[in-house]
Amino acid sequence: MGVRGLQGFVGSTCPHICTVVNLRDLAERHRSKHPGCSPTVVVDAMCCIRYWYTPESWVCGGQWREYFSALRDFVNAFAEVGIRLVFVFDGMVEQDKRDEWVKRRHKNSREISRIFQYVKSHGEQPGRHMFFIPPGLAVFTQLALKALGQEAHCSLQEADYEVASLGLQDGCLGVLGEDTDYLIYNTCPYLSIRELCLDTLDTVMLCREKLCESLCLSVTDLPLLACLLGNDVIPQGMFESFRYKCLSAYTSVKENLDKRGNIILAVADHIAKVLRLHQGEKKLEEMLPLGPNKALFYKGVASYLLPGQKSPWFLKKSKAVTTLDKQILSMSSDSESKQEVPMCMDPESKQEVSMCTDPESKQKVPMCTDPDVKQVTVSSDPEIKQQVTPCSDPEIKHEVTMVSDPEILEVARAHHVWGESYLVYNVMSRGEIECSNTLEDELDQALPSQAFVYRPVRQRIYALLLGDDEDGAHSLAREVKEWFVYAGNPLKHPDLVRPLPMSVPGGTPSLKVLWLTQGPDVQARRFDVLLACFNLSSMREDLQAVEGPLRALCCLLIYLFVQVDTLGLEDLQALIAQALCLQGKSTAQLVDLQLDHINPRAVQLGSLFVRGLTTLVFVNSACGFPLDMSDFMPWNIFDGKLFHQKYLQSEKGYSVEALLEQNRSLLMRFHSLKSVVVKACLRENRRIKSRQHWGSHHTGRWSRQGSGSQQTSSGYGRPGQGQPWRDPGPGSRQYEHDQWRRYSSSSGWSR
Repeated sequence: MGVRGLQGFVGSTCPHICTVVNLRDLAERHRSKHPGCSPTVVVDAMCCIRYWYTPESWVCGGQWREYFSALRDFVNAFAEVGIRLVFVFDGMVEQDKRDEWVKRRHKNSREISRIFQYVKSHGEQPGRHMFFIPPGLAVFTQLALKALGQEAHCSLQEADYEVASLGLQDGCLGVLGEDTDYLIYNTCPYLSIRELCLDTLDTVMLCREKLCESLCLSVTDLPLLACLLGNDVIPQGMFESFRYKCLSAYTSVKENLDKRGNIILAVADHIAKVLRLHQGEKKLEEMLPLGPNKALFYKGVASYLLPGQKSPWFLKKSKAVTTLDKQILSMSSDSESKQEVPMCMDPESKQEVSMCTDPESKQKVPMCTDPDVKQVTVSSDPEIKQQVTPCSDPEIKHEVTMVSDPEILEVARAHHVWGESYLVYNVMSRGEIECSNTLEDELDQALPSQAFVYRPVRQRIYALLLGDDEDGAHSLAREVKEWFVYAGNPLKHPDLVRPLPMSVPGGTPSLKVLWLTQGPDVQARRFDVLLACFNLSSMREDLQAVEGPLRALCCLLIYLFVQVDTLGLEDLQALIAQALCLQGKSTAQLVDLQLDHINPRAVQLGSLFVRGLTTLVFVNSACGFPLDMSDFMPWNIFDGKLFHQKYLQSEKGYSVEALLEQNRSLLMRFHSLKSVVVKACLRENRRIKSRQHWGSHHTGRWSRQGSGSQQTSSGYGRPGQGQPWRDPGPGSRQYEHDQWRRYSSSSGWSR
């Protein structure tokens, strides 16, 4: 992440820009200078989750109770010294960074292959050097922080830009993360999460002014340097020959530096001694070999300019820059909008307040210059007047979205920004979603990819969210672009997935009814729609009889076992037993739990189940929250090691009593849950049998007759009974001609 080679360069060549600071001391100095203004640290959450996940076990699906405890400790450490934290999560992948996203997903896939090879060879989890984050970690981290009373935002663009923008506010001590882009943005100081000691609150502050001094550059030159070196927007190979020309002309090569370090010095020297001579007189394309990449390069430089900032490298009269100003740089608001970006929340009033309570400090961060773009209230609290307006080209007065109802879009956007929903706004606004890697063994066909297992649910959600447009466009005719990682997917184009019709008793209510209407009758309708998304409407009475906290678990288990024929009785008993036993376990007990060995199939099944929990978050938020979110948060319902233990015991033929650790009080609940799942599966002609009775030829099959087929953009459905999982079908790379369509940037909609 960030600028290529800059992190290593700073450590080896410019260690003096790194200063150890104590956040407690910084907060005290801030309070003495600004009484009444709370010191704040803006946290790039996506950079931090790897460091927050401290549990030793990570391969079994996640130690969620331990992780929640670690997050609570992190939050409390800052709260004890009076530092307010503002967390920002990535809410989408910008198109300019899609190639980089794909490249990282392929890298992750190779790492996952090595993990499974190690598990199969050694029967244990690899060392921390092969650490891979558990599935759904970002989604559940955001929800965990909100459960801990923290302010957690989901970005409407690249998260690092919003993080850096928030860093401009008064009272911000720094940006906490691990991304060299924060050395390039002209914002508050950059604090390292890697070097943070939670006990003392000591960390390393990286000073961009000292970096500029070492490179003989000004702060406004850093965006240009970043793009010439290569970053997430500008591919590293784009200016490779240019960098080597700079290196050849550089006369102060340092022998103690590697080639990359000398290249950084050489490019900086070229900017300082050559390009700056013509700054303000020549356009960048006249000084640099931009060629056909001119627009991308300008956009790359502009992406570092925060609200109100300008680049001396852009000529004022340049038509290209004027266009960029409209599309990217225009951050000054019109005089009537008076927009502000809220930075923190008063814990007493629950209302947003600006970072500084000084009545004379009215600093605002405008977000758009187009006076015709309607402002959108970010919070559902009617007393909150803070507003943020999405930027758009003035020539395009209304952003093209999948849903045209502005009221519904505003609600979806607000829930997205405040981290109260998952993927809903992405579908409704852009018609595009993505899901990163999951611990799946591409060489083992026993279990399918989660991308396929939960696709029918997503398709029904698409039908619900897209609805029938005001102009008469039918939701089932539209397609959602899915960037999901699974074996054999080169990710060159998104999978185009059509909505799948669902049957809701009494008809499908509108989103306005589901989202904006209150009352017990409406809540019942919400639950009906949720069941329809999982194709479980016929099981309503049985599920209503299940105690509330276990209802979500029961829905997921029924869906999973109907969809996946390779799941057996042992799997069901292990999943139910771990969920019930987890309720009586302390965090310390879970930490001390030891496993005999690691089973690769159990690793994949644990990940498949957790991805089901993220799907529940998606469904629940789309349906207007019929279920209590806490009921299916993993720290309340799943523990990786505990599940793995129950899985191994169940495989060995342990009795139900032994699986429940001789806790007789759990027996009735266990059999009740198991009975509901088995009964629902039988209705779909799915008999859950012991895996010990299967032959080696049993490979399973896709969605069953009567359970609703997966329908892609070509109308092709999943194979019915008797078809193996990996047979050609939606998502398979070995597909028949006209089986489904893909998006091509060069040819539009293609087959």
